[in-house]
Amino acid sequence: MKTHFLFLLMLAVGLVTHAQAGEPKWSLVWKDDFNSAKLDTNKWSKIERGPSNWDRHMSADPACYVLKHGKLILRGIVSTNAADATRVITGGITTQGKFSFAGGKVEIRAKLGHSQGAWPAFWMLPSQPHRSNGYPGEIDIMEHLNFDKIIYQTVHTHYTLDLGIKTDPLSHATAPFNPEQFNVFGLEWFPDKLVFTVNSRATFTYPRIQTDKKGQWPYDQPYYLMLDMQLGGGWVGEIDEKQLPVQMEIDWVKVYQEKNQPKPNPSR
Repeated sequence: MKTHFLFLLMLAVGLVTHAQAGEPKWSLVWKDDFNSAKLDTNKWSKIERGPSNWDRHMSADPACYVLKHGKLILRGIVSTNAADATRVITGGITTQGKFSFAGGKVEIRAKLGHSQGAWPAFWMLPSQPHRSNGYPGEIDIMEHLNFDKIIYQTVHTHYTLDLGIKTDPLSHATAPFNPEQFNVFGLEWFPDKLVFTVNSRATFTYPRIQTDKKGQWPYDQPYYLMLDMQLGGGWVGEIDEKQLPVQMEIDWVKVYQEKNQPKPNPSR
């Protein structure tokens, strides 16, 4: 009996050691902990207003951006600028043109605010998208709607959008979280899969598959980061101005790569 027990113990230790040996060894290559008095413009730009649902309320108004106690606060507010035809404005930042990476791990520690029409998001787009296969590819690390106690994690590609193939493999999932506290939202990006995480727990995996359809895996190129307090649109619904201001607090952003992987280069 003792011999049998020792054998099982040794086997268990061996399996754990083997599993640990197979885990990536991450090395921190880029971060911002927002401990400065001003937004670091070497790392970030404010997202400009655009015609889409997600960016039609974006603004560079300083009232939408607060750096306080080592946190960046992105706010959605009713505008006080009479010259701005948009009644509601909000803040967002991007590393576009300043930093991008291909493969590795990204984590964002944040506390999400909530109101009717609030749509905070952490997502990624390609720096130099290959447009020959239609939609160039998008990674939505986290999207939150209104007062939900779940977040959405999604990939959008030519394969999922233009061809409409969203279940082979599954292109999206939801994950529970506690909206009253800080959470860490993450992505582990490998050559053959994207693994989405919440508080270091894997919540959704999107694999690279063999297929004769084009555009299923555009994730072989550098991507940049987008962090924004989006407002309104067809998915999240109308904005209730009486519930504003709404905000999300971002504690830090960290990007890792495997130790043997080449370090990412700044975007051009």
